[in-house]
Amino acid sequence: MPKITTVEHNGIAPIPVREQTSRPRDLFRLAFGGANTFATIILGTLPIAYGLGFWAAAAATVTGVLAGACVLAPMGLFGPVTRTNNAVSSGAHFGVVGRCVGSFLSLLTAITFFAISVWVSGDAVAGAAQRLFGFDGGAVLRGVAYGVIAVATLVVCIYGYRFMLLINRIAVSLGTIIMLLGIFAYGGKFDPSFAGTGEYALGTFWPTWILAALTVMANPISFGAFLGDWSRYIPATHSRRSLLAAPFLAQVATLLPFGFGIATATLVTDAGDYIAGLTAISPLWYAIPLIVVALIGGLSTGTTALYGTGLDFSSIFVRLSRVRATLLIGSLSVVFIFVGNFALDMVSSINAFATLIVLCTSPWMVIMMIGYLIRRGYYDPVDLQVFNEGREGGRYWFTRGVNWRAMAAWLPATALGLLTANTPMIAGPFRDLAGGVDISLPATLLTAAITYPVLLRIFPEPREVLAPELVPA
Repeated sequence: MPKITTVEHNGIAPIPVREQTSRPRDLFRLAFGGANTFATIILGTLPIAYGLGFWAAAAATVTGVLAGACVLAPMGLFGPVTRTNNAVSSGAHFGVVGRCVGSFLSLLTAITFFAISVWVSGDAVAGAAQRLFGFDGGAVLRGVAYGVIAVATLVVCIYGYRFMLLINRIAVSLGTIIMLLGIFAYGGKFDPSFAGTGEYALGTFWPTWILAALTVMANPISFGAFLGDWSRYIPATHSRRSLLAAPFLAQVATLLPFGFGIATATLVTDAGDYIAGLTAISPLWYAIPLIVVALIGGLSTGTTALYGTGLDFSSIFVRLSRVRATLLIGSLSVVFIFVGNFALDMVSSINAFATLIVLCTSPWMVIMMIGYLIRRGYYDPVDLQVFNEGREGGRYWFTRGVNWRAMAAWLPATALGLLTANTPMIAGPFRDLAGGVDISLPATLLTAAITYPVLLRIFPEPREVLAPELVPA
């Protein structure tokens, strides 16, 4: 087994069976560790920032987490069988060239959550330093903090999977302990009867409540493109039940950081400027733990997001190794971090990207799940690598490398979701179809869930993509 300090040599080629030494509980640690951070806490504050009271925000959060966990859980099934990441695995359904859709989605998600993790972690470090030492470093201190966390994240990603696993083991334990200590730090000030500001982000209660649930749902959905990065190290001999349970329970566990964010957001003066408000009301003894959870959490979220995208883009741009692709994507993300924080409104930026992630990624995941059920989990790891190896043909070539059936389901599903979206940053022309209530998620999910099976029924796929027992004699 390679050492933790050895730079990972594996790219998106199938993981050798002898290196599949992880277990479903490792998948749990990575999925939970990547979300048990300040990035998730910030998402937890947004329902309060939208104007909801504590109990309404809590209900929207639980709904978003459970709905997202149900959609996410099956995405852990592909890696053990295909021994590669989910973007490459999607080539079985979108075609080996059409799987670039998954690569685009992973890039969108990686930049968003890498940026969130560095933003909030850097702000927390700067705020805690001011609380401890009375030193207001302003934009310079924040910029230095962003840079340090971003570079540290890149280093962990370069070392690869086993180093990430170590960081996430620490993040799961340490982050949980520190957040539970928050009960003693803020418990005396917390009032569960907090009724909100009364100024709803979308004007009235229910549209705003649904906006909050969709924003929260972006967190579990964001892991959909990345679960295969880690589950490919798990042997296919493990039960499907355990592979489904690991990511689902990991998302249920994120109710801890979400709850921390909701509860503490009711205490700060302006939930839209949460980090500054939190550090201002923190007791001095809690300032150091805040710095620790910010740094460890920033590494955990940043690495889980960035690692998979570097891995995937090394397969699209074959001249780039995994390490070089990671450095390239990481550098572009750092630019976005500084522009987004110093030139744009962070809450609005997060909301916009969260909406895009949910509406673009969820129908892609639905198509993958339906395809898995129809194929009964049968995949050819060798033919999935055709495009990555510069070849043509194979059972997943379809029409010039694209399976138009899946594309013809994903494109209208995504388009309909965007057309019916009703958020502060993304408002489609059909946003008032349900009286201002955002119906974009059910619209996009139902369109994909109905269109794809219908197309498969009318235009059957080639026999060679099916499991042998499904092919008529």
